[in-house]
Parts: sequence; C-alpha cells; structure tokens
Amino acid sequence: VNIMKVDRNSALLIILCYLLCIIEILSNNFDLNTCPVKSSGFIDSNHEMYSSKPFINGAVKFLDGKIVPWDSELIDATSPIMDSSTGKRIVIGSIAMMTIQDSENALHSAKKAWNKGLGEWPQMKLSERIKIMEDIVVSLKEKRNEIINTLMWEICKGYDDASSEFDRTIAAIDATINAFHEINKSSDTWRVVSGIIAKVKRAAIGIMLCFGPFNYPFNETYATLIPALLLGNVVIMKLPHIGGLVHILTMEVYAKHLPPGVLNFISGSGRLTTPPLMESGDIDILAFIGGKHSADALIKAHPNPHRLKVFLQLEGKNLGIVLPDANIDEAVEQVVIGSTSYNGQRCTAIKLVFVHKTIAATFLPKFIEKINNLKVGLPWEKDVKITPLPEPQKPKYLKELIEDAVSYGATIINKDCDGGTFSGALLTPAILYPVTSAMKIWHEEQFGPVIPVAVFDSIDEIKDYLHNTHFGQQASVFTTNSTIAAELVDVFSTTVGRVNINTQCGRSPDVFPFSGRRSSAMGTMSITEAINQFSIETVIASKLTDN
Repeated sequence: VNIMKVDRNSALLIILCYLLCIIEILSNNFDLNTCPVKSSGFIDSNHEMYSSKPFINGAVKFLDGKIVPWDSELIDATSPIMDSSTGKRIVIGSIAMMTIQDSENALHSAKKAWNKGLGEWPQMKLSERIKIMEDIVVSLKEKRNEIINTLMWEICKGYDDASSEFDRTIAAIDATINAFHEINKSSDTWRVVSGIIAKVKRAAIGIMLCFGPFNYPFNETYATLIPALLLGNVVIMKLPHIGGLVHILTMEVYAKHLPPGVLNFISGSGRLTTPPLMESGDIDILAFIGGKHSADALIKAHPNPHRLKVFLQLEGKNLGIVLPDANIDEAVEQVVIGSTSYNGQRCTAIKLVFVHKTIAATFLPKFIEKINNLKVGLPWEKDVKITPLPEPQKPKYLKELIEDAVSYGATIINKDCDGGTFSGALLTPAILYPVTSAMKIWHEEQFGPVIPVAVFDSIDEIKDYLHNTHFGQQASVFTTNSTIAAELVDVFSTTVGRVNINTQCGRSPDVFPFSGRRSSAMGTMSITEAINQFSIETVIASKLTDN
C-alpha cells in the first residue's frame, strides 16, 4: 500500500492480476516472444539414445558380386553428434580407404560384366531385370529401420526426414519400375512409315561411374543408380565419405540379387580413386551430384569427353523474392521452411532472401519470430527442425561467412535468441541483415542454417542478380498479383530450371523434371528423363514387303 500509494483493496487487485499473469505464463498459455530452450549438440554414454548408435563395419569391399574382407587402411566414420566426455565426434563405423589398384579392380569387374554389351546383364530381357529389381526392393525394405537409424546418426536427419528419405526412395523405385513395365509393353510395337516397318528399343550405354551426395545419400544416389541398372548398364558407385554407411548396409542385397560385376563399390579418397577410372576412357556415363569443380575435373580427365554421357546435379543459390503485394504470413512460412529444412543443406534450399524495402519492416519481425521458434536439437527429438551439421569443416566455413558479412555491415538480427551460436556442430540459425554484394554470402552457396536477407527497390535488381550469377537452379516468387507473376515466370524461365509461385523451392514430386541452368545442372532428373539419359534409342527397321 505504501509503495503503490493506493488503498488496500486496489493493491490486492493489482497483486491478484500479477498472480494471474504468472499462472498463465507458467501454463504456457500466455504468448510471450521468448526464446525456446535449445538442446546441446553433445550427449554422454548415459543418454537414453546412446545405445541406439550403430557401428557399421566398413572393413569390407563389394567387388565382382562378392563381399570380401578389407585388411588395409580404414578411417573412422563419425557422427556430428559429440561425445560430452571427450568433446569429439562419436564413432559409428568405418570406411575402407581404397587405392588406385582397388578402383582398377572395380573397373575390370565392370568391364567383364559389360563385355562390350554382350554380358549377361545388358543382354538380359527387360522383364527379367525388372523382376530382379522388384526383388531388390523387397530386400531393401527389410533394412528400413537400420537405414533410417544410420541416416539419423551419420548425417543427423530428424526421424521424420530420415523415414521420408527411405520411403520416398522406395516409392520412386516403384514408379520407375512401373515406367519400365510400360516401356516393355511398347517395345514390341512396330510402326510403318513411308514403306519402312520399324520399332524403337532403348539400349544400355555401358559403364557408369556414379557419385551420390551426403545430404540425400539414399534418395538422390538411387535416382540415377536404379534407372541405369534397369536399362542394362553396369555401375561403379563411389561411396561418399559422409553418408557412405547406408550403402555398406545394402551390399548384401546387391550381392544376393545382381549378377557379378553389375554393381561395384569403391570408397576412400575420390581424388585418388576416380581419376584413373576416367583416364582409362572406359567410363561411358558420369552421374555426379556434388560440386562443379569436382565435376569439371572428372570430365577433363576423360580422354574422349565427347563420348562421355554426362549427368550433373550441382550447386544452387536459390532466391526467395518477396514482392510488396505478397501475403506476408504465407511468404514468411514458406521462406522459413525453404531456408531451414534439413538445416538448409539441400541444393533446393532458399539461400538468399530478397524482400522489397517497403515491407521489410513488416516481414522481418515475423520471420525472426518463426526462425527463433524452430526446435534446435538432436535428430530423435520430437519436432526437431535444426540438427548438427555432418561436414566437419562446415562450422568453420559458416563462421567465416558470418564474420565476413558482419565486417561489411550486416547484423545477426536474431542474436538475442542465440542466432549464430554453436554447440558442437549444432548451429542455431542465424539471420543476416542487410546483406549486399560486398559479402561472400551474397555469392557463395552456404549450405547451412545461415539465412542472408537483402532488400530491393526494383525487380531489375533481381534480374541483374540472376543474370550475373553462375547458379541457375530455382527461384521462389511471393506475390498476389497474377500479372506480375506471369511476367516474372517469363523472365526467370531463361535463368533457372524451376520458378515457384508462393511456395518454397523444391524438387518433389519426383515425377516432375528437376533441372537447372549454367553451373547448377547438366541434364534433367526425373523418372522419364533418367530413362532418356542412361540409354540410347536403337531402331530396328526393314522395308515393308509382302513377306
């Protein structure tokens, strides 16, 4: 009463209101813009999930249809989850560090299986290859739980994302098999044109060297591997350093179902093992998902690059463009999903956000709130959205990008909720604003949960960016004006492979073409296009006569 200078009843009423507010806060019914509690990127051996960590013995090689012991150099395969007792990444397996001789042995096995196109697999009826692939799918499904758990530990995909990767891959294989059933039906169809009777069949090209990425080691690798095999090609697969353990789990499946030499695995240093394969001139197809510099080096190593069938999915710096008339809430939601799904470690992620200067003051607070409320933690935690980063050098690189941007005038505008801070390899998303062309992150693909936001005044600034960058994968445009949307589609369709209207950038559904321009891709990824990429049309023709 003395402090508030009010009568006793008024003081009691004020105190009662405070108490009610405290009760509401404690029951989480009072919406305060506070920072959620963050998890650590560390666990100890007493953690309930510690016992679920796999150990996949990579002291084996899959060569010539057999799984044989590897008795030479190994490296540890580690999880980005840190052991709190040691401060180091947790060891979850091993990978064989193969030599040039091992890659040459794999090539010898592949050449024997191909046998100038006369081997068992390329000469096998398509219907028989389809049946074998259906059996492979059955066997892969038996390993579902083991593969999902390995994805969670090795590359820190949340349980839902890891499950989705496996299930989506199986669905894509099923769709591919269905497409091949249709090809098999139509391949016996003869046509008569101008007195010529003919039919067209698709024939295998030869030996494929296949590289998959770490971020979707199962799904994206199989997007090239499965169609190539079904068409009768033979494959040498280079296992990634990170994400390679899931492929070791599949060795038994392929040893059981495929003829010897149709699929061989090599692991270890790609810079050591793969150039000799390309230099031999025996590789007919290069299917590569990764960085442009590595792709260029591989192609240049081939003595006859004009004969090499090349399929590349490379880098992207996809834009999220928020126009003045955009539905702000919708744009915020989609940009958050597009920039942070699987930590932004997707080639299809939104990697640079352009917001019109007239709505930045409205967009940014909503965007900050949504980003700050993303659950940051370990992959098995319920509703987790941000997890530790698999690449050992990625934290250092992202810190450098942040420091560079700050040195040129950007601010981490969600720093009050720990934006930009690390716990081991776990990074709380950082929003950088305003970014400009003076900063590295304007030009480079960050591939992680650092979100640069720039303002623009004229759409010509966006056009200039797209015309001057070497990337050309996708863009997302947020607008409620259909006329403007149509105009931008016309402009962007000559600079990117996909224009998204009021939705995030993405690849799915897998039946749609996934393409890119310039240094983002060569070739199109889809079920139909994969069939075209990894085969050659062969025409069987004769003059039509009475006989």
